[in-house]
Amino acid sequence: MIRQAAFTVEPWCLRETELDLDLLAQTESVFALSNGHLGWRANLDEGEPHGLPGSYLNGVYELRPLPYAEISYGLPESGQSIINVTNGKLIRLFVDDEPFDVRYGELRAHERMLDFRAGLLSRRAEWVSPAGGSVRVSSIRLVSFSQRAVAAICYDVEPLDGQVRIAVQSELLANEQQPPSGGDPRVAAALDQPLVGEHLAADGTSVVLVHRTTHSELRIGAAMDHLIDGPNGVQVESRVFDDGGSVTAAAVLQPGERLRVIKFVAYGWSGERSLPAVRDQVWAALSAARQSGWDGLLAEQRAFLDEFWDSADVEVDGDTEVQQAVRFGLFHVLQAGARGENRPIPAKGLTGPGYDGHAFWDTETFVLPVLTVTAPDAAASALRWRHSTLPLAIERASLLGLKGAAFPWRTIAGQECSGYWPAGLAAFHVNADVADAVVRYVDATGDEAFERGAGLDLLTHTARLWRSLGHHDARGQFHIDGVTGPDEYSAIADDNVYTNLMARQNLLAAAEVAERHPDRAREVGIEAEEAASWRDAARAMHIPFDATLGVHPQSERFTMHQVWDFAGTSADEYPLLLHFPYFELYRKQVVKQADLVLAMVMCGDAFTAEQKVRNFDYYEPLTVRDSSLSACTQAVMAAEVGHLGLAYDYLGEAALMDLRDLEQNTRDGVHIASLAGAWTALVSGFGGMRHHDGSLSFAPRLPEGLTRLAFSVLIRGRRLRVEVTDAAARYLLAAGEPLDILHHGDDVSLSVGQPQVRPVPPAPSRARPSQPAGRAPTRRLLSQDAS
Repeated sequence: MIRQAAFTVEPWCLRETELDLDLLAQTESVFALSNGHLGWRANLDEGEPHGLPGSYLNGVYELRPLPYAEISYGLPESGQSIINVTNGKLIRLFVDDEPFDVRYGELRAHERMLDFRAGLLSRRAEWVSPAGGSVRVSSIRLVSFSQRAVAAICYDVEPLDGQVRIAVQSELLANEQQPPSGGDPRVAAALDQPLVGEHLAADGTSVVLVHRTTHSELRIGAAMDHLIDGPNGVQVESRVFDDGGSVTAAAVLQPGERLRVIKFVAYGWSGERSLPAVRDQVWAALSAARQSGWDGLLAEQRAFLDEFWDSADVEVDGDTEVQQAVRFGLFHVLQAGARGENRPIPAKGLTGPGYDGHAFWDTETFVLPVLTVTAPDAAASALRWRHSTLPLAIERASLLGLKGAAFPWRTIAGQECSGYWPAGLAAFHVNADVADAVVRYVDATGDEAFERGAGLDLLTHTARLWRSLGHHDARGQFHIDGVTGPDEYSAIADDNVYTNLMARQNLLAAAEVAERHPDRAREVGIEAEEAASWRDAARAMHIPFDATLGVHPQSERFTMHQVWDFAGTSADEYPLLLHFPYFELYRKQVVKQADLVLAMVMCGDAFTAEQKVRNFDYYEPLTVRDSSLSACTQAVMAAEVGHLGLAYDYLGEAALMDLRDLEQNTRDGVHIASLAGAWTALVSGFGGMRHHDGSLSFAPRLPEGLTRLAFSVLIRGRRLRVEVTDAAARYLLAAGEPLDILHHGDDVSLSVGQPQVRPVPPAPSRARPSQPAGRAPTRRLLSQDAS
């Protein structure tokens, strides 16, 4: 667990003022830099000590076997694991022949800062070697948003008390030794020596390495070059060795002198191109970085982020910790997808190897709603990646005896990688999640070309899956049986409400898009009878309801199960999946993460206001939040039904998931979906924003403790600014054509530059619902008072 005092609370940066080696792995994740294509964990420049070394390229993985005690039809034969590619971060320092290592000598000062506006990680240290030589080390690191293959470091060394002999050794290193993985299934499988060397060369201040993977047959290139500035007589040499290469600059520094090394690193990979082609690719990227220069890269980085923050920033008055956390989260969400360019957004982004680097349904349900209205190009890119895997999804559906496409529960390259069959075979809701993200993206952007192309393809094949998977009963009702919904503590259930409602939306959306684009519909073989069958299934979709309790069961008969013994479950037995058999979980009323509550958020029109209140109150005492995906969803629904204080508490949990390491696995990377969820809790929760079928509505209310909330969204070429206080909401159309919105159900017409102010009605007074024993979220107001 990360202590609250580990980081200072500042609005636009994350700062660590002392180095805690016990938290090294966690801070390597939270300070990580990425652009969606290339990711560098925040390992110390000198490489050691480290928690978990990590340099990643999106889409680069190795295959590994998935052993089973018994053979079963339909299970994948191999998995995919993200690998640590060539490390270009390494810069070792030697002071009078003593290696700079914070574990030895005296570390007088140490500070690291992640700047959300500049997109830089800076470090400053003062160190005295065991032999008495004292130096100040400063470094600034970036992973470029403008040049996606490029990263760079500016590294300075200065003597503090007298003359020192300095050697700075910059390296490229492949096949770093990784620490062993534990028994937690959320942790990546360790892969030893995943890269096989094919080419290495050094010339002057540059080095290039090319490797390949053995089983996935991917080729990876990395190159580095340097600008070196120091006193006269700096000696520079380069060399290569097995799996690596180095450039060393040596000098004698007097007080007042400085040795500066600027390091440019470029990466490239391919599953098709030849060794010379990959080698030349990284050389070209390196040349472009050198042409821009260090100052040029800094300016490009700042310009990219200025544009992002202009449309994405969220301002929170009254809670400085949440203000910092939501910007931290938005920065990492942007890093995860900004330059992915038709690659997935993994659950941990490119900040660590957690979950083997896989992408899940989290992307479409939690991350893309944020990117769609803040960085829509990144959202489109992630959806195009899904579209690129459509042939594999169609093949998977056929293997399962179904029509249409069955997208994988977890994957890197598009194949199902889960050996856990209740998810890998039965979590079909991922297909509706993909379809929902398509509909939301098109609705928010008006991207007709996408809808006609990839969008129609995705909607068509997912609709065909649902029509094939479900069936009409003798009374004409349509059922989807034997599926696993979002709650992983329930599985193979009939008529999961979330799945059925999302499938219904999917079927109707596919029919509507086919009607809008009849020429494309004919190309993919949609006939009138097929589209009509989609509408019939949607209209007849069975949505279970327990009339006795007045609530929706999560799935058929769920409310008839025995309730889990929460009082008899100790705090150290969470998460339950690590301490109890799934069989025991499946047959009890216990919810890992919001499922029925998520259905109310995603398909709000399917429930009355009264049903939302009763459902929320029923599921709160059952939901243990053993998943980082739950708090943000519960925050949104708590705010909607009037539990503003509880919603505020859940906002804190989502926002601080990694800054406090609440799930105790931040060491393996940050939780991108939960970080996105902090934005969702604020904008969709306290801002009350809903966007559906072309209608944009707001129902803002602030909890006690927050005095002002302001945010912007991009909607069909418009930029809308919303500012909420306890008494009123102000809407300003900053750019674009006139826009009609709803404020607490009332029509509001907006024109550019003409703000509209509306009063905020008070929230209903309701008794706060309870949570399972020991699982209530931390109270924000109490924690603020304590701090």
